[in-house]
Amino acid sequence: MKKILFTILIIYGFGLNAQSTDYDWKKMDPKQRKEVINNLSPEERKELLRKFRNNMIIDNLDIEAKDKDKFTALYDEYIEQQRKIKSEFNPHFNTETLSDQEARQKLEQSFEVGQKLLDNRRKYAEKMQQVIPCQKVLKLFQSEGMMRDKMNERKPHDMKNAPRAQQNP
Repeated sequence: MKKILFTILIIYGFGLNAQSTDYDWKKMDPKQRKEVINNLSPEERKELLRKFRNNMIIDNLDIEAKDKDKFTALYDEYIEQQRKIKSEFNPHFNTETLSDQEARQKLEQSFEVGQKLLDNRRKYAEKMQQVIPCQKVLKLFQSEGMMRDKMNERKPHDMKNAPRAQQNP
């Protein structure tokens, strides 16, 4: 009986420890943050990055407390739709080995995916304007561009050594 109780307490303790991932990121030094992030599972890391992104956007746009949940749900939906559309285009190909016909198809496909991305952006801009003012929607899209530029600055520029080529349709 004591062994069973002890085992239950240990399992309960691990459960509590696993749930206590509310870190004070601002008080941590970069080395500690990196260690914590590296110890997270891929799903936890993805969720953490999603929360960071959303908090940064909400702070940057100065969204009112009453609209935060509605905006966050809408923004997450928008990002997910953009990801789905982008996944339709496989950027991993060597242009040197494509035939003229294959290159023409890839080019056309890139235009189609680009148009879908634009259409999706327009659709969600209209939805977001029902939650936040038009000026903030515009600021959101500007800040997305700045974030993308910052991320691309950190990526290696040497295409031969880059793990994956960055191509936007």
